[in-house]
Amino acid sequence: MPGISFPDLIIPKTPTITSIEFKPPSARIPSFPPIVVPPSDLEQPEGVEAESNTEQPEAPKLQIPVLDIQMPLPEPAVVVTAVTTAVVAVATTSVTSSLFEPIKKKVQKQLQAQVNKWKENRKKKKDSSKNSKTE
Repeated sequence: MPGISFPDLIIPKTPTITSIEFKPPSARIPSFPPIVVPPSDLEQPEGVEAESNTEQPEAPKLQIPVLDIQMPLPEPAVVVTAVTTAVVAVATTSVTSSLFEPIKKKVQKQLQAQVNKWKENRKKKKDSSKNSKTE
């Protein structure tokens, strides 16, 4: 191949790749203090006596002098819960009744109009059927 000339190939230099340091992700694993559960057959050691103070305090009572009756008083937590529930119930009822009253009136008015229209149509049908029978 004497007459063919091939062009010179220019190959670019390979770029230098900087190394990337890869660190795998890490996570904090939660740790909780162990819960100690006593065995089911737990007994007191020898020489140790059980406490004998198992008295329950007497419930407070309200003395009504005229009737000579003692009424037991409920615990404060029970009273607070009952009062809170009652206040929330009354407030909710008051607010919702004032909000729903106009809606209730509109619905009643629309229903009454439909009932009246139905009655009129029914009466017209009866009248028309009576008129057709008499003729």
